[in-house]
Amino acid sequence: MPRIEAVFQNSQGQSLSGLLEIPSGAIKSYALFAHCFTCSKDNPAAARIALALADRGIAVLRFDFTGLGNSQGDFSNTNFSSNLQDLLAAARYLEQHYAAPALLIGHSLGGAAVLAVAQDLPSVKAVTTIGAPATAAHVKHLFADSYRKLQSEESVQVELAGRSFKIRRQFIDDLEQYNSVAHIGALRKALLIVHSPLDEIVSIDEAGRIFAAAKHPKSFVSLDQADHLLSNPQDSQYVAEVLSAWASRYLRTGQVPVKTDGVQRPTVEPGSVIVRESDKKFTREILTPHHRLISDEPIALGGADLGLNPYELLLAALGSCTSMTLRMYANHKKIDLQDIHVELHHSRIHAEDCGGCEKQKTQIDVMTRKIQLSGNLSEQQRTRLLEIANQCPVHKTLQSKIQIETRLVD
Repeated sequence: MPRIEAVFQNSQGQSLSGLLEIPSGAIKSYALFAHCFTCSKDNPAAARIALALADRGIAVLRFDFTGLGNSQGDFSNTNFSSNLQDLLAAARYLEQHYAAPALLIGHSLGGAAVLAVAQDLPSVKAVTTIGAPATAAHVKHLFADSYRKLQSEESVQVELAGRSFKIRRQFIDDLEQYNSVAHIGALRKALLIVHSPLDEIVSIDEAGRIFAAAKHPKSFVSLDQADHLLSNPQDSQYVAEVLSAWASRYLRTGQVPVKTDGVQRPTVEPGSVIVRESDKKFTREILTPHHRLISDEPIALGGADLGLNPYELLLAALGSCTSMTLRMYANHKKIDLQDIHVELHHSRIHAEDCGGCEKQKTQIDVMTRKIQLSGNLSEQQRTRLLEIANQCPVHKTLQSKIQIETRLVD
């Protein structure tokens, strides 16, 4: 799936940074994703849901609100009203360059935002909220102490999710304008509400308020055992699966044309691979002439766990090449090889623990490869297939003396 960097202007002329996940095949619809309060487009849950929806034919634009992530502006000068304007700017960008969004998705306060802005977007047929409050004013409880200080001070520093932000009095005052659920009753769009009963940030009672205020068609899905940020990758994957199936009833089923005016995609020469940053941590986009992959590190190591880590990619290269080589040989020799299962593991051991290694006080990399062959095979054929496995091109490359030439280019 190609990923396109989207840059557009907000109502103040500041540049907002976004990422558009494009399906590899036919595009069914375009969606706009609003991230959670003080988060960014690179929030792991937002990224996983966008990628999973793109797998199912829905192109998704996620972007950083003003003053957050890679977008310009000062967060302390923003408020809920400016977030709504940012969403409208993102929708205009999609309409001008691709197609108007038919689906809005909002996480946490982003959910309250998509509920508030949906009526201003005629193209939108369906709206989904994830862990969202019924009204924006609900988040005032996060600033209980700060709210009292703001009665006498123009701005205060607040701690949210381990990060420090400056907010001004106008931010709190602006929330007062969004303390009614009347707009939910007048939505006239299909609505899916996704919420966890264990959410400690936004109570599931808020989901009940949204559901009670909304008119049909409306649906509710309980995210059992999930936390507010959907930290478990399985939870965000489940949301994407349910959302895609639900939205298919309300979105157009025909293919949406792709406009690429002014959009530059990197050209990848045959035999080459391009790796480029997707965030300022570990998520990387891997491009070949015809395919796209994501690599990352586990959450425990500071990554978002959106793809294979580099050593898993290395093991995958060896394992897939091994399996392909065995299949090619078996087909050529008309051997009754029914199935090939290759399991690989990477580890490091001390050289003195390796009988076939030079004696030196250092650690060496060891790749363990277990091959299971199914079929009507003689012992002689099994022995020969093991020899063939050791001759796969990637195996031979890894065991040869490799020279890596690296240089900086403009």
